[in-house]
Amino acid sequence: MFEDLFIDRGAIARYRVAPLLRERLSYLRHRAQEGARPLTLRRIAATQLTLIRFLDLHEGERVSVPRVEAAADRRSSCSAQPIERQAFVSRAVQWLRFADLLEDPAQAAPRRRHAHVSEVTIFREWMRKERGWSEATIRSSSRTTDRFFDWLDEWGTALGAVVISDIDRAVARWHARGCGRLTIRNYGQRLRTFFRFAEHQGWCSPGLADGIMPTRFHPGETLPKGLNRDEARRLLATSEGNRPVDVRDRAILMVLIAYGLRAGEVAGLRLDDLDWEEETLRVRRSKSGCTQHYPLSRGVGQAIVRYLTEVRPMRPERALFFTLITPIHPVDRNVVSGIVRRRVDRLGITGKRRGAHALRHAAAQHLLDRGLSFKEVGDYLGHRSTSSAAVYAKLQLSTLREIADIDLEGLA
Repeated sequence: MFEDLFIDRGAIARYRVAPLLRERLSYLRHRAQEGARPLTLRRIAATQLTLIRFLDLHEGERVSVPRVEAAADRRSSCSAQPIERQAFVSRAVQWLRFADLLEDPAQAAPRRRHAHVSEVTIFREWMRKERGWSEATIRSSSRTTDRFFDWLDEWGTALGAVVISDIDRAVARWHARGCGRLTIRNYGQRLRTFFRFAEHQGWCSPGLADGIMPTRFHPGETLPKGLNRDEARRLLATSEGNRPVDVRDRAILMVLIAYGLRAGEVAGLRLDDLDWEEETLRVRRSKSGCTQHYPLSRGVGQAIVRYLTEVRPMRPERALFFTLITPIHPVDRNVVSGIVRRRVDRLGITGKRRGAHALRHAAAQHLLDRGLSFKEVGDYLGHRSTSSAAVYAKLQLSTLREIADIDLEGLA
């Protein structure tokens, strides 16, 4: 294996005589079978050797994540590239976990679940089957309810014994943490939804839901923190180049900037969503599940074509965008937002949103600046109607083409 990765005989000998040879080779072969490139395998092999040397590892010894991080800090102190620290930690932890050498506190001591897991499960299924809410809404509501019950367990209070003062104390915690009014309002609304459901199930005292008064919040009371048009141009300029990561990221950034999509909507794009004959792009809205068609502008189309022909892995899945580092898989919303976040950080932009939603704000503001009405902008971005949670307003495709041309002005 090492003979395939290295040319220098001295290097090959060092890798062969180092401890944990079997564990190292097993993982390298596993990653090779997954399709890892030789460069990736050489980095993994170097990480393994560095970790063994810094921690003086031997057969059967288990390693904790803090020890790995300490080795990474030591390595960074003598390296010209401290930015590699997190990549080093990730490679080391993945190898140790594969070889069953990682001392994982989460596995050794599983997190104690609160006493009302079954109630939250039933609530989650009600939201999904009876209400038809999006998975994002279901996750956020379930997470809020789980956190409330975690806190309730600390006080030794059962759901049937909850009174309104308990809920008030739970909400007050978020005030004490300095959370914004919108965050606190959302927390209160989600608790109210759960307790209204719990009352119908007979799990708690009646009247609790009506007693929960979420904090008032007036839309538009805070200034938007999205990127402006100039910052969006600068962000797109960071993807100029021939590296695979730049080609892929440019296609993703073009889609975000042109159409103001959410991160999850970009991650959900599939090859079948591109109609090259009609020059349209089909988008499934993550919040409502509805489908919307956009004109495929020339700039976006060219960026996607280059990605498809030069970079996209040959995979059986129909997803459009993939990760570039093994294990290769379709991108998710976190990967999409991470692409924007890293490039915004590289520009040194502070005090604003740093994920994919920053470009959604930029698209909306640009369309408003060009004289489009609030309704036209809302239709373009797929905002839900205030009178119906599942209905999108529609625009004629010709109007959408005009908006798309405006939105890409100067960017393609």
